[in-house]
Amino acid sequence: MNIKWGYIGMKKILFFIIFFFCVAALVFLSVRKYEERKKDVAFRNEINSYLYNRGEGEGNFPGNEFWESYGYPIHRNIITTVFWVGEKADEDNGHIANSMSAWDSKWEEHFGGVDDPEEREGLLPDAFTPDENPFYFALPYNDFTDEGKRKTEVFSLAGWTDGAEFSDGESLLKNRWIRIEKNGRSAFAQWEDIGPFEEDDADYVFGGDPPKNTEGKRAGLDVSPAVRDYLGIGGVETVDWQFVEEEDVPDGPWKKIITKSQVYRN
Repeated sequence: MNIKWGYIGMKKILFFIIFFFCVAALVFLSVRKYEERKKDVAFRNEINSYLYNRGEGEGNFPGNEFWESYGYPIHRNIITTVFWVGEKADEDNGHIANSMSAWDSKWEEHFGGVDDPEEREGLLPDAFTPDENPFYFALPYNDFTDEGKRKTEVFSLAGWTDGAEFSDGESLLKNRWIRIEKNGRSAFAQWEDIGPFEEDDADYVFGGDPPKNTEGKRAGLDVSPAVRDYLGIGGVETVDWQFVEEEDVPDGPWKKIITKSQVYRN
């Protein structure tokens, strides 16, 4: 009899121990989730503060003289349209969906979701904080052929390749920076896709020719919703742009999440 009640008592003790640890684990997870959410909110507020206080931070940007004499030429009055990660295929984008990019077959997944241009919280999508830079763009040149082989010409086209070493599957263009200027205000963004419409317009991208695209709005540059909102681009407008070395990119919302990923095909 004593053995029986002793056994029942042990079961009760074991039950309470398990119950205690389960409650403790739930409390720990809840606290950790709260702390992670708190950090995420603070991080988002830091990024968005650049939008709400644009004039303050831009006082530290290099002036026009710096950019006019910079090593890369300025492409002026380029028609610019907005595109985004996860954009559905339709007539406006040549029926090309943007769940993948020219360099990343899982772009939407790696970015963290659809960069909805309408559902925004400041410079960010409302639903999540991206895992990759929300300041991105597309230009109409791909350094790989449709068969996935690197174009040898790109080494003579891209001025930043001199003396640099690249692996066979590494893009020389992906993640490169440009400065985009509109009405005296500059934003900086990383190269993450090809377009609009064209993919082999070297004379424009690396030279002095106008874009050869004749489709849609005849645009020569696609920019992300974050670039749109920072510069106040409404619909289809013209901007100036030029390549920039990463070391010359000033502090701003574009440097809080920097894309480092390379070509991904799966």
